[in-house]
Amino acid sequence: MDKLKFAIPKGSLEKATAEFFAKSGFKIGGTERTYRPTINDPQIEMKVLRPQEIPVFVSEGLQDLGITGEDWVKENRADVEILQSLEYGKIKLVIAVPKDVAQKNMNDYMEDVWSQDRNFRVSTEYLNIASEYLKNQPNYKKRFGDSDPMLVTPWWRKGDNPRAKIFLSFGATEAKPPENSDCIMDVTETGTTLEANNLKIIDTVLKSSATLIANKKALEDPEKREKIFDIVALLKGVVDGSKRIHIFVNVKKENLQTLLTELPALKNPTISPLADDSWVSVNTVIEKDCLIELLPKIRKIAQGLVVYEPRQVLALDEIARRNQDRCKKDSP
Repeated sequence: MDKLKFAIPKGSLEKATAEFFAKSGFKIGGTERTYRPTINDPQIEMKVLRPQEIPVFVSEGLQDLGITGEDWVKENRADVEILQSLEYGKIKLVIAVPKDVAQKNMNDYMEDVWSQDRNFRVSTEYLNIASEYLKNQPNYKKRFGDSDPMLVTPWWRKGDNPRAKIFLSFGATEAKPPENSDCIMDVTETGTTLEANNLKIIDTVLKSSATLIANKKALEDPEKREKIFDIVALLKGVVDGSKRIHIFVNVKKENLQTLLTELPALKNPTISPLADDSWVSVNTVIEKDCLIELLPKIRKIAQGLVVYEPRQVLALDEIARRNQDRCKKDSP
């Protein structure tokens, strides 16, 4: 098998991606010096790219796998296979307007601007998402039907409706209103930067986090598919491990059935004998959120509770099913 080409993101997702990989068992080195880092797996060839570009390169088959934001998959309209949400790098894509705007929503705000015989202007990196968003506003449909907002970049203009213009932003998007745009569509985590620039959020367009994507043709290759699902298992294990805890508890044999009956969250536990024949040890993995609810019951009928936070929980049966489903899908 040729090496699996795996693109990881530069920029805001870079540090979190390195930390995530470390938890999975992969060791990536040299990212601070090169765009071709090393990895402790000879079957993988790593490359560091901007997250905006990764969906395109994966879709085109120039990379087999990639990690990018869900927002960029949607913005690029990339024809890729979404394998796993990695649940880090969480952001919101929002609409922000100057604080003195009286309207409470985008639909009314746009209508107010048009009623003053002005063009409505948006500044953003997300041209496609912004165009789709504007076209879905009722007052846009009422005025302009199915016409496309005009997309404006330094190289080209696209769209047949100059009354709604979407300008490509190269950064510092928060600085554009009110002189250069009526609103912005931008990502935020806390909203602090928007607040500091005298802006307020009036709508959330979508929520996004890091996601693992694959080239569809790479998944049709049996050898590559097997390797890809090995990687999925390891990375998904980190996601699942962050949500679960591993508990060990000692219980008298006479109370064992009560423990298992009253605590349905203890699924398929491992039960081991102890030196004292009248006691057994029960260990299993449960959802973190269950512990607070279970603790009062455990305390009454057991002792010696030990709780670990696992680095990974590998759902090998689920990954095997997904792999088999993919094989069936690719079969003629």
